[in-house]
Amino acid sequence: MCEEVKAKYEKLLEVIRPYGRAAIAFSGGVDSTLLAYAAAEALGRENVVCVTARARSFPAREVQDAVDFCMDHGISLTIIDFDEFSVEGFSANPPDRCYYCKHALLIKIKALAENEGIGILFEGSNADDQYDHRPGMRAVLELGVKSPLCETGLAKKDIRDILKMLDLQAWEKPSFACLATRVPYGEEITSEKLVMVEKAEQFLFNRGFENLRVRVHGEECFIARIEVLPEELSRFSGAALRSETVIYFTSLGFAWVALDLTGYRTGSMNEALRL
Repeated sequence: MCEEVKAKYEKLLEVIRPYGRAAIAFSGGVDSTLLAYAAAEALGRENVVCVTARARSFPAREVQDAVDFCMDHGISLTIIDFDEFSVEGFSANPPDRCYYCKHALLIKIKALAENEGIGILFEGSNADDQYDHRPGMRAVLELGVKSPLCETGLAKKDIRDILKMLDLQAWEKPSFACLATRVPYGEEITSEKLVMVEKAEQFLFNRGFENLRVRVHGEECFIARIEVLPEELSRFSGAALRSETVIYFTSLGFAWVALDLTGYRTGSMNEALRL
């Protein structure tokens, strides 16, 4: 197994090496962490610049993770402010919302990279992304952004295996998607909803839940739909956790708090598109 993982990592390095220099759209998540580390090893740290967006749809803890990783590994990091609410189509939240947002963000990152004399931009989509509703990939293709993890054929499990082999803590980090994915398509995305979701999810993170989502439904009276791993659903059978969750969530502005009995799964909002 170890030799197989090593071979996959070597293939990724081979894909990256010919580019010479690269900027990386760096979220600090599992995929982009491997991409940043591999690029630094393949190209040299002096030839890699990570760019992280500070936006209302990205929790502060994710930005801090990006900062910590780059500091720990001597990789240059630039943080840019990105106002997703200025992007036409973002607030209206159509099924292809991610295309408009990612297109605007990648244009901004590409411009920054080009000012540094870097003509290549990497992003961290992996081979599994082709099996889900990922309109942001259209922006990646249109703008000529490179996706080395996809090009290498690395799926999420491969990426975690490589990170574990490299002894990088991100191998066990929960998957993350921007907070806008917590709002059903067609319902307006507002700053208020994003703040509510970020605080609600942080509340559950602080109580030991890691793989989770808090979805927000409704336009005036909000429902919080909590997704946790199926094996952790039973934790809510305890009156104390249920009570403090309801009290805190209602203080954030949720009128009702519900537990999704199916449990956590990525992209659950996309299920409605397949009905």
